[in-house]
Amino acid sequence: MDPEMLAQTAGTTVVALMATDAWQRTREGVVALWRRVRPVQADEIGTALEETREEILVARREGDAAGAEDLERDWRRRLRRLLAADPSVAQELEDVLAQARASLPEDRRPPLPTVQLHAHASGHARVYQAGRDQHIVER
Repeated sequence: MDPEMLAQTAGTTVVALMATDAWQRTREGVVALWRRVRPVQADEIGTALEETREEILVARREGDAAGAEDLERDWRRRLRRLLAADPSVAQELEDVLAQARASLPEDRRPPLPTVQLHAHASGHARVYQAGRDQHIVER
């Protein structure tokens, strides 16, 4: 997955998992990734995750959608920087989140963020869209 797209999805998913029974597993996996890439920041990230969890629980209880979006945005930014520092952790991050989601009953899993692509072509224009890799060969 594209690092930018992964950071977007992972930030949203990490925050969503904070309000579930899979939280501890998610937290441990995210901190382990930081410990590998940026060990000096790992304890700080663990603390930040706990603080964000408290904030998201309050935001959800109070119906504060804007506050929840701010928290997601913050974690997307943090995860984007982690992936930029070491792109090789992308698959591990995907695995951590997939395992955490899978540990929950299906009806309690937070929804995965979706991507919508829209295009309009006119005249002789062509539109190529992809949610992942795309290889085009024209003759």
